[in-house]
Amino acid sequence: MRCDQTLAWKNLQAHAQGFAGFDLRTAFAADAQRAQTLSQSAPHVFADLSKNHTDSATEALLMALAQQTGLAAHRDAMFRGEHINATEDRAVMHWLLRQPAGSLQGALAAPLAQVHETLDAMLRFAEQVRADAQITDVVNIGIGGSDLGPQMAVLALQDFVIPGKRFHFVSNVDGHELAAVLQGLKAENTLFLIASKTFTTIETMTNARSALTWFQAQGGTDVARHFAALTTHVSAAAAFGITTTFGFWDWVGGRYSVWSAIGLPVAIAIGAQGFRDLLAGAHAMDQHFQTAPLEANLPVRLGLLDLWYRNFLGYTSRSIAPYHSALRRVPAYLQQLEMESNGKRVDRNGQALPYGTSPVLWGEPGTNGQHAYFQMLHQGTDVVPLEFIAVKKPTHSLKDHHELLLANAIAQAQALMLGQADAGGHKHFTGNRPSTFLLLDELTPASLGALIALQEHRVFTSGSVWGINSFDQWGVELGKVLAKDIHARMLSGDASGLDASSAELLRRVR
Repeated sequence: MRCDQTLAWKNLQAHAQGFAGFDLRTAFAADAQRAQTLSQSAPHVFADLSKNHTDSATEALLMALAQQTGLAAHRDAMFRGEHINATEDRAVMHWLLRQPAGSLQGALAAPLAQVHETLDAMLRFAEQVRADAQITDVVNIGIGGSDLGPQMAVLALQDFVIPGKRFHFVSNVDGHELAAVLQGLKAENTLFLIASKTFTTIETMTNARSALTWFQAQGGTDVARHFAALTTHVSAAAAFGITTTFGFWDWVGGRYSVWSAIGLPVAIAIGAQGFRDLLAGAHAMDQHFQTAPLEANLPVRLGLLDLWYRNFLGYTSRSIAPYHSALRRVPAYLQQLEMESNGKRVDRNGQALPYGTSPVLWGEPGTNGQHAYFQMLHQGTDVVPLEFIAVKKPTHSLKDHHELLLANAIAQAQALMLGQADAGGHKHFTGNRPSTFLLLDELTPASLGALIALQEHRVFTSGSVWGINSFDQWGVELGKVLAKDIHARMLSGDASGLDASSAELLRRVR
């Protein structure tokens, strides 16, 4: 049953009306156990949810909503390999990419064996590259999930990256990006990874062809040694001169693909064992999502909290503040994960929805954000829930830095909640601003894997309850189709049939 047709939805609407006067300060004063009740541990992640605009009654109503919309059954269908991506008639099995070898029977045994055959081959190649002293630079050319995931993970795990090799990521069709990367490279020392499932993605293939032209102009001749492809279109890669390819399957969405062959730059950076640890951390969170009761299931609690904010309290965005510089690309990664997955206006049957779906995600690392947009979070007219991500143990030995970093994170969450009175108004903070605090003991491949899988399942939860298909992305296609037409018109100058604005812009840029 769609969420807005359930009794729980109506009860939540009534509950939200009486929630207008909710105040975090009062809630903490009234409940000495609030911090414990609204916090929990999951694999590698501790979550403090107590500074959110919620209470035990809200959580109970949200759990009823999850039950009445069939969340658990939908989750179980995904883990059985059913084709829950109905618009593309595909299974959704990114979770299978981190499933231990030989751990499944029946229909999923063969796909799991194929996963590990590809994984083992990819990791062998990664180790060969790591051992090749001549290769000093690895350039990943991809876009969307073929860029955001690997780039985020390599940056996040910088402390585990092999010395003597540099990693570069090129995604934008804007030639300035590729040119800036190539400027500091030598052909004989560079390995290019071309990441495109179909080997037709226009941005990726434009950059790939330019990289090949540069390579040959620099005297490079052995394309097979200096180019590898992450694609299922082996013949197209071969026509390009590439003989080393690693594929993946149509049940792997781009934004969920870092666990697949798309993760090759991560595997080269942190090694085979490090990559297996990344998968193991994600699998541990998979197990938690699959087996923990809904009321003690962290991805479920977070996903339902997101829905409560979006549909009942009217909070339309969420800010992400990672208090660790290595996690600086996590906000961008989560933007794609959530907004591409749940930015939908129709339900799974194609019917227009009368309620909002994905919030807007945005953010920057702390403490940088404190000196930029935190002004708006503290004193702006909109309430924006903030999600802190912090790491308990640093990997550097610089005195006082990490203690000051963590102190800032805790203090900002406290300030958002407590506020400050000022009769003059300019220094008045209303307080009662909600936040979530996610804490990792250490930033390791395993804990990063768990953190990202947590976010994946959180998005699944809200999308499932909303009754939408979180696993297609038709919204990215229309502009790409029109761009091909405009590109041809730029060459010919033909503006016939264009709207007046596009025709004028075309005239000005030619």
